[in-house]
Order: sequence, then C-alpha cells, then structure tokens
Amino acid sequence: MTGTLAEGMPVRSSSSHRARNLLGSGLTELFLLARARGAIDLAVGTPSCPQTPGAMIAAAAAALHAGRNQYEDPWGEADLRRQIALSLNTPADPATEITVTVGATEALCVALLATVDPGDEVIVLEPFYENFLGAITLAGGLPRFVPLTPPDWRLDSRALTAAFGPRTRAIVLNTPSNPTGRTLSFEELNEIAEACERWGVTVISDEVYAGLVFDGRVHLSIADIPRMRPYGIVVGSLSKSLAISGWRLGFLRAGPRRTQLLRRVHEVTTNGAAAPLQYGASQAGVLRGDWWDPASELVRCRDRMQRTLRAMGLQCSTPDGGCFLLAGISAVTGAGAPEYVRQLLDERAVLVVPGTGFFADPARGRAYIRVAFNRAPDVLDAADRNLLA
Repeated sequence: MTGTLAEGMPVRSSSSHRARNLLGSGLTELFLLARARGAIDLAVGTPSCPQTPGAMIAAAAAALHAGRNQYEDPWGEADLRRQIALSLNTPADPATEITVTVGATEALCVALLATVDPGDEVIVLEPFYENFLGAITLAGGLPRFVPLTPPDWRLDSRALTAAFGPRTRAIVLNTPSNPTGRTLSFEELNEIAEACERWGVTVISDEVYAGLVFDGRVHLSIADIPRMRPYGIVVGSLSKSLAISGWRLGFLRAGPRRTQLLRRVHEVTTNGAAAPLQYGASQAGVLRGDWWDPASELVRCRDRMQRTLRAMGLQCSTPDGGCFLLAGISAVTGAGAPEYVRQLLDERAVLVVPGTGFFADPARGRAYIRVAFNRAPDVLDAADRNLLA
C-alpha cells in the first residue's frame, strides 16, 4: 500500500505486510457483551477446573518476597527445566533440549520464526487452533490445509501426501487438539513422519494439553517416536494442566542443535519468562510428584458437558483430551454457527464459540460450535440450568 507526495515521490505504507494480514478475533464484541450481561462463559479455555495448586501460589509469593524479581537464565530456571524434562514420557536433557518460554504462544512463534522463511509453506491440519494462522503469518509462511474427516476427525492419508511439496518447510500439529479434542494415533504420526523424512520437513507439535488426556490414554508425543524426533519441535505449556494460564509459562523441546537456534530467537523475542513464577512452579513439587492429577477431575466435566449438549440435540464425538468439545448444530437449527451462538447468548445467557474460525473456509465451520468444559461445578450447574431450561 503506497501513497504519493505532492512532489511525486512514493510513500511507503507505515505498516508491514505481515501485520496487515493478521486477523483480529471476531469474538471481542461477543465477549464484551457477555460480560456486560453476566453471561456464563463457555467460550475461552481459561480454566476454573482444576483450581490452581495452592502450593504454587505460596511458592511464587515466597519467591517475590525473597527478592527473586530480576532476570532469570534466559533458557529457564534450571530446576524447572529439569522437572519439565523428567515429566516427559521420553526424558530430555534439560541443559540442551528444554527452553522455558512466555507461554506456548511465544513457543509457537519462536518455533516458526526459527524454521520458516517468507514464502515457505506450512501444513496445518483442519480444524485448527486459530492462533496457528497468525503465528504462520508473522513468520511469513503460507498455510496449506489438510482437512480431517468428521465426525471423528481422522487424518486422510491421500490428502496428507498431496499437501507436501518442494515449498513445504513445516507441518503444525496439535495433539490433543483444540477444538476437537482428538489425539493423533501412532499410525497417523508415523504417516506424518514418513512424509517429513521424504521432504525434509520440520514437525512443530503443539502439545499444551499433554497432561489432560482421558479414559486411560497415555499422551503420545512426537518425541516418543524415534523416527520423528530429528525433525521435531514440541511446544508445551503449564497453563491448562496446572490452571496457571495467567502465569505464561510454556516450553520448547527439541534436539540440541535446533535448540540453539530456538534459544537465539527466544532471546530476541522476550529474553525469558517471569523469574518468581518459574521459581513458584519448580518449588511446588507439582511436576515431580504424582499427587496432581487434573485429568481425572476434568473428565467428569467433559462427560457432564457432553450429556448437556446431547440433551440439547447437538452432535459431538467424545474428546480424547484437552478442554473443548466441537459440537455439530445442524440437527437443531437451520442457522449458521454465528447466528446460533448469538441466539444462545440472547436467550440462554451462555457464550460459546462459533466454529467458523477453526476452518480455512468459514462456511465449513458454520455447522459447529466449540464449548469449553474446564469449568468449576457451580459454573456447569448454572450452564445446565440455562441451556436445558
């Protein structure tokens, strides 16, 4: 976008192309309206279940009072990195393979900035977490979508194979998924690994819900698959599993050589996460003990919310993990998701998210809404009363 001075000299735009291409959230107006009305928020993933461990709050407060208020090691507080490494199914070297970040959002952006050059293609499985597109845009990448097959959101081998090509630099995964709750199977991850080996493509795997998998499952990370490990970057987070989304503590896991590059980018973007909060997380013992089990509590919330949605006539498959349900609305309304969301807000005082933002073609998402179920029992009680009245 350029203008012209009176003298005929061209004027450059005052904004970058990548900034102009970022899409703001279309939910801001609804959030503000819902708050003003005192509506029940089942839209965002901010947890009220589980509750933040009291030991973490006490340890962070003690760190503040003890003077741990200056810069920490940019790569992350040493004991926190050690505990994160030991908490993983396949342990990592905390000195050379783990980097603490300012939430998983920074981790994702760092991973893409360290991997993608402008014009490179980045494969994204659809439906997808909205922030993936913004992070890819910031890195200058071009998303290429692989639709998953409903209602169970399985990977289509032919669609996956067709998406790879000479311009493909990375593929972004999300397991368990936001918004579907699906976990990628060993067979699916092996298919992805085979394609990445063939084309030399980096796998960036968002595994922020790794601690929230249900029904006896064990989280399967890309780092647990030996053939995928050389190509992989894991994005992790403490936000949801420890109910500390406001603390902004995430992490990156990658091999030593790739970690060196990630840390260079991380040093430029933030230079490190908040020192007292890192110390609070490491000192509380939540990551090194087996007394903290949020999944068993959250699965009851999932089952309860699913019963409510099905009683309303909505269609939804059972999530393997995470904190969201993606529910089909076609059986109960001829309207699209944005209209149905507004109807629930106006008539039931409950806010959910239209599915349009999770698909490359918004028309495909008009048949779905996303509902967060990581809520305290009293919130779920109130949601039941309103939605089933």
